[in-house]
Amino acid sequence: MAAFKGLMQRFDRLLGRGVIDDDLYEELEEALLEADTNVLIVDEILEDLRAAVRTEKIKDVDGIKARLKKEITDRLLQNASPELKKAAEAPTVYLFVGVNGAGKTTTIGKLAKRLTDQGEKVLLAAGDTFRAAAIEQLEIWAERSGSEIVRTQQGSDSAAVIFDAIQAAQARGCTYVLADTAGRQHTKGSLMAELSKVVRVAEKAKGTPPDEILLVLDANTGQNALRQAEEFKEAADVTGLVLSKLDGTARGGAMIGVWDRLKIPIKLIGVGEKAGDLRNFTADEFADQLLG
Repeated sequence: MAAFKGLMQRFDRLLGRGVIDDDLYEELEEALLEADTNVLIVDEILEDLRAAVRTEKIKDVDGIKARLKKEITDRLLQNASPELKKAAEAPTVYLFVGVNGAGKTTTIGKLAKRLTDQGEKVLLAAGDTFRAAAIEQLEIWAERSGSEIVRTQQGSDSAAVIFDAIQAAQARGCTYVLADTAGRQHTKGSLMAELSKVVRVAEKAKGTPPDEILLVLDANTGQNALRQAEEFKEAADVTGLVLSKLDGTARGGAMIGVWDRLKIPIKLIGVGEKAGDLRNFTADEFADQLLG
């Protein structure tokens, strides 16, 4: 979030004048927009902030930053628990969906490492059969995390791989199945049809729906994140979001708009490439990251 933090530093310098005026609010508006926050939500945040400054007689830097953090946090508070669901009867099945390059495979690997470190027996399903690189990357993560893996040749049927993986997990006593899926086909319609099929086949294999269908969104995607979330939710009944690549220059303010519009719980955030760089989402920590 380097770009956003740079703007917040300018905002801090403006506050340092000791004057809360239109210049300050314009600077803050620019900062929120640069962070990919939806323009309508930016207007709401600033309107509420102005009202709070007046009624609460806020006059110092710490006070206005604390109030701004509260405005962002309040818009990300979730009724549902951010904790990932666990099946009453093993294996727990998570399907990961999202466009190519969003970070699905890396997220699966990080979560696999977390779970195996907790003593779980994890099986990875290489369901992105359209990319040889995705299969190879998942194999590396399986070895790195101590997980098992079910894979096949590039071009094979993705749903069949995931069906076999769930059955293999049942036979081997695995407690979790983390399944990768394709992120690109020749047309958007064929991709969404394939994902719908994968969900149906996974339910058939286990006898119950997948415990989580997690949409991985790249924090650099900006306002496209909402469009992606809408499309994948329609095709795969997404139960949770993972925001990846929140390191470097990523901003992530678009998540405020995604949550406001779709109310899909944000479950996890990725803040780096290492296995330990996967964190549970909390609204106040996210607001802290945005505000620097």
